[in-house]
Amino acid sequence: MDTSWEEFGWERIGHGTGRRRLPGWDATTALVAGAEGVLLVDTGSTLREGAGIRDGARALLGREVTHIALTHPHFDHVLGTAAFPGVRAASDGPGSGDVRVYGAAGTADLLRSGSGAADLCSDAVRHGVPEHEAARAVAALVAPDHEVRDERTIDLGGGRRVLLANLGPAHSGHDLVAVVPGSPAVVFCGDLVEESGEPQAGPDAALARWPAALDRLLALGGEDAVYVPGHGAVVDAPFVRDQRDRLAALHGGRTGP
Repeated sequence: MDTSWEEFGWERIGHGTGRRRLPGWDATTALVAGAEGVLLVDTGSTLREGAGIRDGARALLGREVTHIALTHPHFDHVLGTAAFPGVRAASDGPGSGDVRVYGAAGTADLLRSGSGAADLCSDAVRHGVPEHEAARAVAALVAPDHEVRDERTIDLGGGRRVLLANLGPAHSGHDLVAVVPGSPAVVFCGDLVEESGEPQAGPDAALARWPAALDRLLALGGEDAVYVPGHGAVVDAPFVRDQRDRLAALHGGRTGP
């Protein structure tokens, strides 16, 4: 399973675990494969991008994604979700589809609201997504049907478990991370950590709470973990700690472990 990740355009990070850096905004999408299930972390910025991720995952693993975790409700991380068979559209209201979609508590209500969907569309267009593509993705928008209030473990079979933890509000109002235990552990950070540019803070950011969220992230992953940012190259604990300290110096909040 692991020997062919690069051949299919994915960066292998650990056993049964890898990611792809998407064009445009260098956003991360990631896969964690177990014996029975496949978790995808984030789905891209358009339905077309989501379909490419779907097809790439299928070509690599020979099976479909069964679980999706959305790290936060920004356009470049959620607008591709409807490209996956078995998801349930937000317009259908609460309920479960064949694919389980996870998000931090409050994400579903935000994505089902008219204002939340409109903000996603306008933000996508402002960043360069063609208006018709943004409108099409928002019309098919998928909200999480499984919300994480604190921590929740997904069992993908064969001993492969993934911990989802709600660390927001910080970068956004609803930040979720995924921790894959192992030696080392792999932590998918969403945009709580960024490597290819300075951390971005929009109107929904909780700047004073961001350093404490990174403290908890470091506690979950540990000193030896591999940290995968929402944008950019894989980093280590000292990088995360340095970013936490710089955010605290700029915006206040906790500065120590």
